[in-house]
Amino acid sequence: MGAGKSSWLRHHLYAGHFAHHHIIVNEAAGTPVDNLLLGAASRLTVLAGGCACCEGAAALIRAMRGICDEASGRDFGQIAGILLETSGLADPGAIATAVAGDPILARRLRLSETLVLADALHGQSQLMEEPLARAQAETADRIIITKTAAAPPEQTARLLASLQMLNPAARITGAELGMPCDLPEPGQPFDLAPARESTPIRPFRLITGETEGWVALSTWLSALLFARGGDVVRVKGVVRTPAGRLLLQSVRHVMQPPEILPETLAGPAPEEGVIVLIGRNFDAEMLERSWARFGG
Repeated sequence: MGAGKSSWLRHHLYAGHFAHHHIIVNEAAGTPVDNLLLGAASRLTVLAGGCACCEGAAALIRAMRGICDEASGRDFGQIAGILLETSGLADPGAIATAVAGDPILARRLRLSETLVLADALHGQSQLMEEPLARAQAETADRIIITKTAAAPPEQTARLLASLQMLNPAARITGAELGMPCDLPEPGQPFDLAPARESTPIRPFRLITGETEGWVALSTWLSALLFARGGDVVRVKGVVRTPAGRLLLQSVRHVMQPPEILPETLAGPAPEEGVIVLIGRNFDAEMLERSWARFGG
């Protein structure tokens, strides 16, 4: 989660890769955001409001069946494959099992590759603390280490060695904003003791409203990340500000520079004034009370 899946895919779409693929973007939260970065996709389906490996599995199977029908009908010969960008909360093994267990998809699709992105900056803590992160790494056919420019080389070297230890068969490369980059020689693997069980990560949807309180919102987000950065995995959303419509994203306690979105976008218009927070040890009422003190 937060390793840059959408940024990696965005670069490859603009470079002309996957031009004949149908892209499915799955978001665990009910407010889709990541699809806003993928305007270059010729065919795009958004599945929001449930992770594709569990509560969103039925919607994924229906979407894939529909794509297979199109590939047999009016789009015969035009669709080369399906690329599924999962939620960062997804278990790839569970998705592969669901597809293989569907009597229609089992005859129409084959899994060509499971691709996992690992964040050089936060990969160590994720592997140490999150059993799901390890399951994702162990399932991968290919692992791409991202955000190497922001991490000390020795940290990247240790992450590389740790991933090689978890999954010796995976091909591991590096990428910065989608562009291939070199990796250091492997270092000493991290001491990966058995990952502790922790409170599940959940998405929360916070309505900030159509306000001009950009200063209040930015202050609130900064305070939240400072006070509870260990519990916040992702923050993302689209808000209206004096500078225009902004796409906000954070990974752990690091807030990424906001991106100004064009007023006209391909596909459905994004929902404005809504922030999606993905983390643990929160509840919706707590977040609403906290925001009300700043923006209410």
